[in-house]
Amino acid sequence: MRTIWMWCVIALLSIVGNTAWSQDKMSSTETEKAVAALEQQWLQSQKTNNPDLVAPLLADKIIGTGTTGKVSKKNEMLADAKATKYESMDYENVNVTVFGNTAIATGSARSKGTDAAGKPMDNHEQWTDTWVKMPSGKWQCVASHASSIKM
Repeated sequence: MRTIWMWCVIALLSIVGNTAWSQDKMSSTETEKAVAALEQQWLQSQKTNNPDLVAPLLADKIIGTGTTGKVSKKNEMLADAKATKYESMDYENVNVTVFGNTAIATGSARSKGTDAAGKPMDNHEQWTDTWVKMPSGKWQCVASHASSIKM
């Protein structure tokens, strides 16, 4: 009788453990989709030259590193976004990887237009954004980095 009980407990623990693992896997996939949608909102803000679309996605203490190596805070990033005028902007190869309450989004971007200094631009960049699930439950970008891709 004791052996039967032991096997029942093992079977029950196996089922519970499997269910918990499946739920984690599903929530990770859902998180990947949610963060990818936020990246698309960021892209839309660039395509429409509307930094108001990206402002709520950026954490108050975000750190941004541009292709020149310039490090910026949120207000500087938004000012640059407002001054930059895109004729075209497209993302390629967007990938999101989740680590608990942190997600890393990577991709490349091709853009044409006028940069924040008023100079013509024709850029190809690789970018990495770090997203954190805030205590409010909202995902925000806490770090963004872009590097030029030389052709």
